Amino acid sequence: QGQLVESGGGSVQAGGSLNVSCVESGFMYCNRNSDWYRQSPGQEREFVANVDMYGVTRYTDSVKGRFTISLDNTQGILYLVMNNLQPEDTATYYCKRKCATRNGDGPLPTWGQGTQVTVSS
Repeated sequence: QGQLVESGGGSVQAGGSLNVSCVESGFMYCNRNSDWYRQSPGQEREFVANVDMYGVTRYTDSVKGRFTISLDNTQGILYLVMNNLQPEDTATYYCKRKCATRNGDGPLPTWGQGTQVTVSS
């Protein structure tokens, strides 16, 4: 069964940087249009960044100029580079892609398990 696996989270001080990644495995394919979301305790999951099939990116206002999303479609890895991190960026970060299983189902929205990012002041 296919899965998306995030890694690269951790703890940093304000102003620091982290790179998180999302690796696909076991799918027939995943669409290029890909997202990062995040969720803080007690909060709704919120959109962070998107890269579309043409490589065009968009971001929620609070991370513009600090975060960069990219996709290595050859390797099946989605990245999120996070610079100048602030305490309000503390959350669990999730990748979301539409992927088709090897049984021919989909492509269906698929979430990774999440990776924790903690930023201290």
